[in-house]
Amino acid sequence: MPFQLRQRLYNRLRSMQNLNPARIVVTSFAIVILTGALLLMLPIASRDGQVTPFLTCLFTATSSTCVTGLIMVDTWVHWTLFGQIVIILMIQLGGLGFMTVITLASFALRRRIGLSERLIMVSTLNLNDMDGVVRVVRHALMGTFLFEGVGAILLTFCFIPQYGALGGIWRGIFHSISAFCNAGFDLLGNNGAFTSLLSYNGNPVVLLTIMSLIVIGGLGFFVWEDIFRHWRQPRSLSLYTKMVLLLTGALIVGGALFFLAVEWDNPATLGEMPLWKKILNGFFQSVTLRTAGFDSIGQGGLRDSSLAMSCILMLIGGSSGSTAGGLKTATVGILLLTIRATLAGRSEVTLRGRAISHSRVMDAMTLTMIVLILFLAGSMVISVADGEAFLPAAFETASAMGTVGVTTGITPGLSAFSHVFLITMMFLGRVGIMSFSVAFLARSRPAKLKYPTVEFMVG
Repeated sequence: MPFQLRQRLYNRLRSMQNLNPARIVVTSFAIVILTGALLLMLPIASRDGQVTPFLTCLFTATSSTCVTGLIMVDTWVHWTLFGQIVIILMIQLGGLGFMTVITLASFALRRRIGLSERLIMVSTLNLNDMDGVVRVVRHALMGTFLFEGVGAILLTFCFIPQYGALGGIWRGIFHSISAFCNAGFDLLGNNGAFTSLLSYNGNPVVLLTIMSLIVIGGLGFFVWEDIFRHWRQPRSLSLYTKMVLLLTGALIVGGALFFLAVEWDNPATLGEMPLWKKILNGFFQSVTLRTAGFDSIGQGGLRDSSLAMSCILMLIGGSSGSTAGGLKTATVGILLLTIRATLAGRSEVTLRGRAISHSRVMDAMTLTMIVLILFLAGSMVISVADGEAFLPAAFETASAMGTVGVTTGITPGLSAFSHVFLITMMFLGRVGIMSFSVAFLARSRPAKLKYPTVEFMVG
């Protein structure tokens, strides 16, 4: 083999070893956010033709790219068509993942997907290995455009009577992408700034369409692929897919029943609605808290117990490899299985005759502890910095960390310090605390020494 060829192969192997896919994913999100913020600062992006302050643009760009939905200014009232297009493009990039969209160009150009790109796709979609990753991405892209297209058509027919043909089509496309990507941005500010879907809480087609898009987008691309391959034989679905579907259904139904019970006679939320409307909006509330961010009842009117339950649902979020944020359903599932195994006196965590690796259990416990610590600390920081009551501050923090986007109404009035803090929480919530750690902090080193065991009293 010629020396130059050997050298090129050696350099290629060295570059592959040094490649950190998680770091590339984190960096790509940061680049998209900064680029979007600069574009939103252009006078053409705001309706008054003035330069929007950088912090407002950075907050909006982070919320868009991290598919959160928290806003400092109403999307319709403040941003022009140019600004709205920038926002929806960031939502699509953030929902699919930057490298997934780049892969779409490779498919269109019929270019071969290299090893480094496959590694990045695995990190973007939170997959365990590269087996079939290109097929998963291809189906993810096809499914995304199919679901968003169907959702846009249904929503367009609902919006045209009020906004005309062009206005209805644009709102249909915008809200379909925003719902599927679990973003929560809306263009309904002409009905009142920061009102979200309050004017459509009696429209079953709009709410059911958006609910369906939220759930489908939050299931995860791996679950899609598994269902697509085994839809004729549901028993052949992987244990992961079955766990995700079971927990997703349980959280939606359980959350809806809780909100219906607690808010049934609350005049500020469901109290004045007829029976069918209460049930519809109770389920919508449960679904939107799975990191979507649309609001049909007014979060500021929720009772304290509902605010607390909302924080729990927001922190759990959707599923791995999806457009949703949060701890993820599988993480919660592993924690529940660990509790069951511990109470039963078993040292091994199992599910239907299969053992879950110790490393996965530790990852789940570590991620949960990090999120809970950040959540509690962040809630206290916002409460102290802005003089807000603890529950609204906790609601805001959970909404940012879970990339949900609902708010009790305090977002625009928070201090610059709290806005910067929420930007950080949104970024961590979307990229993933574990991915961020792998990208920049984690350094796996083999143990050189084995220390003697020491026992501690627990409980």
